Amino acid sequence: MPELPEVETVRRGLNQFILHKKITHIKVICEKSFFGAPATGKVTELRRFGKALIIDLENGTSLMIHLRMTGQLIFDGKERYAAGHPSENFTAKLPNKQTRVILEFENGTLYFNDQRKFGFIKAIPTSEVENDSFIKKLAKEPWVMTATELHEKFTKHKNSLIKAAILDQTIICGLGNIYADESLFMAKIHPERKAGTLTEAETKQLLEAAKTVMQKSIDSGGSTMATYVKADGTKGDYLEKFAQVFRREGQPCLVCGEKIIKIRVAGRGTHLCPNCQRRPK
Repeated sequence: MPELPEVETVRRGLNQFILHKKITHIKVICEKSFFGAPATGKVTELRRFGKALIIDLENGTSLMIHLRMTGQLIFDGKERYAAGHPSENFTAKLPNKQTRVILEFENGTLYFNDQRKFGFIKAIPTSEVENDSFIKKLAKEPWVMTATELHEKFTKHKNSLIKAAILDQTIICGLGNIYADESLFMAKIHPERKAGTLTEAETKQLLEAAKTVMQKSIDSGGSTMATYVKADGTKGDYLEKFAQVFRREGQPCLVCGEKIIKIRVAGRGTHLCPNCQRRPK
């Protein structure tokens, strides 16, 4: 599943191809992949709420897109630009058996492909986007949340492991497994600490770390795991350039030299430095 930086990369990439362009027709091939009535019209804005991409149309309708695990958005015009789960679809003839929805634009065609059919496009009134059940439950993203707000949430979930707490999108929005591990490492907090044990100063340090690692990933085009790529089909390079612990088990910590280890926390593979992030007593 994409993390916030990957979806933001998709938003920025597609923005240059479909903003102010008109959707002339929407063909729904798989009913499970589209909710609501297909709408046409000129694109006025591309937004993002957490991991959901929103395409606003001038007629007051918005298309909410969630790629889930294997979703792809491929724009085919004078050139082809692809984003999402990489496969031969990026260069193959489209539509094909994985194409679920086709959005025809005045300057090309946007294909929504999804091998496992977990992703979706949902047409809703633009005025109701923020009231949608999927979006309404999302907490604030790191850039707009204060340390005091986050600390209050940690206090309410005091018995939760901090790794589980920051993965909870109702506590703080946008952190997935990669960026949770990187943020905890940067803040020198062990992932098995209880959320309620963090001081406000430690919470502030963790929040600043989350902003830093996620911004670096956005700037580099997201992670390079075999899942998500930039809108032009090239991969991001966050893991190669910036990752300190994720997928580095057995390698020396870049801060202290101790070997990075991998454990399971809250059911998720978790990377940390046992020296920089001391286990709670």
